[in-house]
Amino acid sequence: MTGTALKNNRKLFATDLDGTILNDEKIITPKTMQALMDFNSAGNVFAICTGRDLNSARSVYDGLGVNLKGSFVMAYNGGVIYDVDNSEIVYRIGIDIEMAREIFRLAAEYGIHVHTYNDDFILTTAYNECIEFYRKVIKTPLIVADDISRFMTVPPAKIICIELHDHDKQQRFKEMIEERYGDYLSLMYSNDYYLELIPKESGKGNALLRLAEHLGISKENTIAAGDAENDASMIAAAGLGIAMINGDEQAKNAANVITETDNNHDGLAPFIR
Repeated sequence: MTGTALKNNRKLFATDLDGTILNDEKIITPKTMQALMDFNSAGNVFAICTGRDLNSARSVYDGLGVNLKGSFVMAYNGGVIYDVDNSEIVYRIGIDIEMAREIFRLAAEYGIHVHTYNDDFILTTAYNECIEFYRKVIKTPLIVADDISRFMTVPPAKIICIELHDHDKQQRFKEMIEERYGDYLSLMYSNDYYLELIPKESGKGNALLRLAEHLGISKENTIAAGDAENDASMIAAAGLGIAMINGDEQAKNAANVITETDNNHDGLAPFIR
């Protein structure tokens, strides 16, 4: 991914999906959609930045029902940046495959569900209630195999660990992984059940700055919105960082401003305008 030498006056607006630009029914309401269309028509750039895999993130973008010219999708918490118009990946970073295999082994010892992805599939070693819960929202096709590393066509951009019943057990697993691999991986919760592992060089904040540089947009002209711990780095990195009023404390502490209304009541629309 190469940067553009000359900066320009366009703005880049990057947003998380669930709890932020989407309401609880998983749609963008008409008022917020109109604000996005006006923002884009003025020559500015819209980007989704999500923890979802690329397949799922692209499906959500396609389901917006409007063509926002020049848009980007940042998937896996920033591990992949995808140019929508040109249907190409412009940046990718992943976890070493042998490290991923060891994390799968350790998760099995702790009794924690774990899965990862290639560009087309979710990859996991067991079908259980955790993957069923996850796929109620994420419809990406699934491969279940004893050794999923043979399906890792590229180093995986993210590993996700799910525990639906015992958060203390999940926290112990998190602390163990941080002790072993904390120099290489960042770990954060995207909700009460999902623990996400990504490369240190990844993250939504770094992805926002990489995309801005790629587009020749100054940091001061970047806007980022989110509601959860995994959004905090992006909110903090942006020229204007927005936390949803329905968001958690990590997101709010990183923000310049907090919305007056929540994701169900067009909280972002005034800022997009």
